[in-house]
Parts: sequence; structure tokens; C-alpha cells
Amino acid sequence: MPSPRAIGLFCGSRTGTNPRFLQAAEAAATAIARRGLELVYGGGRVGLMGVAADAALAAGARVVGVIPEALAREEIAHDGLSELHIVAGMHERKALMNARSDAFLVLPGGIGTFEEFFEILSWALLGLHGKPTGILNVDGYFDPLLALIQHAVDQDLANPRVLDLLLHDHDADALLHRLLSLAARTRPEPSPPRPIMP
Repeated sequence: MPSPRAIGLFCGSRTGTNPRFLQAAEAAATAIARRGLELVYGGGRVGLMGVAADAALAAGARVVGVIPEALAREEIAHDGLSELHIVAGMHERKALMNARSDAFLVLPGGIGTFEEFFEILSWALLGLHGKPTGILNVDGYFDPLLALIQHAVDQDLANPRVLDLLLHDHDADALLHRLLSLAARTRPEPSPPRPIMP
């Protein structure tokens, strides 16, 4: 089975007040680069996403950004990436990030990060993709979110299978190892090229 090639990253467009968030973004991006993987992210140059992109580039990784046109017009698009895709909106952003990624890593962020995380997790639960998702739980930032998901399962309002689809750890290297091991088992073989019909 082919090895994973790219990690999709969801994280904040702000850096937050905890310096460990910034350190975690740098460490995760460097760990991705060290494994020879491509980083696929939201295309911004600000916040934790900008920190992660810069760290991955500095460590020699290819970095692919996907940013909606409205945000690119506000001049927050990163202009030093290996690839930058400007798309019509948020739906197109997530669809392209999904297509380009073999697994997903979630770092601290706000409402946009939560929305991206829940949509990609919902797609997995619905069987629209088989790619693993991992939360880097820096200083317990995601404890309330993880508790909410468990609460929804306990109340029989969420499928218990969601707990099997979601990995979480406080250590970037350990989490990446688990994500890549799972992605290697679930990544489909590439389809053979289709013949061109006359």
C-alpha cells in the first residue's frame, strides 16, 4: 500500500496567548518536514498557520496553501509557498485540502478551525473518506471539545464510531506516528489511468 505523502493542517489564524501553541505549531510542522511529507494548509501568512508554514518551509518541506479569494484579497495569503491555490470559498478550500491530504492534524484555533475539524470528521463518519484525523492537544486546549464529543456519544446523539476515527495526543511526534501508521493502512491504491476514448 502506498505511503502517505501529505498532511492537512487545521489551526488558528491567530497565535493566541499561550506561547506553547506557537511552539507546538513549529514542532508539528518541522516533524512533518522531517518525515519528507508535504504540508497542506489554509494558505495564510498570519497566526499559527503562518508559523507552521514558515517552519515547514525552513525545514525543507513542500507547503501547499489553499485560501478563499476573499481572504487572499485582504492580503493575508502567504506569498512564499511551494503552491498557492486561490479558490472561490470555504467549501472549495476544504474539498481541495481533503483531496491533497492523506491525514489531518488539528492544532489550537478558533471557530474556523473547529468548523474545518468537524466537517472533515463528519465526512469520515459518513464514509466520504477514510483518512485519519488527529488533535494535538496542547496544554489541554482541546479537553472541552473532546469532552463534548464524548458527552454527545454518551447521550446517544453521536455515533460511537466517531471515537475510533479521532486520535489525540499532547506530543506532535507521537501523534504523527499514529496518524501515519493509520493512514498507511487506510490509503487506497491509486486508480489505474483511464483509457482515452476515441
